[in-house]
Amino acid sequence: MSIEPTRIDSELAEYVREHASGRDEALRLVEDETAAMGDLQTMQTAPEQAAFLEMLVKLGRGRRAIEVGTFTGYGAIRIARGLADDGTLLCCELDPERAEVARRNVDRAGVGEKVEFRVGPAIETIRALPEEPTYDFAYVDADKTGYPDYYEALLPRMSPGGLITFDNVLMGGRILDADPDEGTAAMQGLNDLLVDDARVDSVMLGMADGLSLARVP
Repeated sequence: MSIEPTRIDSELAEYVREHASGRDEALRLVEDETAAMGDLQTMQTAPEQAAFLEMLVKLGRGRRAIEVGTFTGYGAIRIARGLADDGTLLCCELDPERAEVARRNVDRAGVGEKVEFRVGPAIETIRALPEEPTYDFAYVDADKTGYPDYYEALLPRMSPGGLITFDNVLMGGRILDADPDEGTAAMQGLNDLLVDDARVDSVMLGMADGLSLARVP
């Protein structure tokens, strides 16, 4: 039996967003600050998706997490809040100015003691980490052409049962393009890899701009 999915227009999307719990003053301040950045605000993790990330971390072991692409720190706050009291989050951010903004925001949100920032190309940061199962949770929201490399670099560093999450897997609908740009082509390749990769169990969710989950058995 085929079930027709509910079409999420902008009004219904806002309804979903307003029903994501945990959007306190600290998060609202980040939302406002990021909105003032104009077109760059689209780089912020959607509030409902950030709430979902926090829940995923809470449902898992929630000890060690890594974020690839931090921007103003919105997703980092929610991930850090999901961690156990002794949990840690490593944030990889290319831009030093954005890392400073994110540091200020995670501190203001009361989770700064859990968060470490490393500034520079994320792939270099990841590859410099010991190649052993260490992380329980990873969130990738950075340059799209780098996603396949981030996946391969993160995979051996994930603990059994660890979860890698990828944002923007629908690329604003461009994922269906027959003649894609470079970033979309990289995402098409990753999406096709994940669905058939015996190294992980994966699922794609139609949340915000698409979120894929890859669990290491």
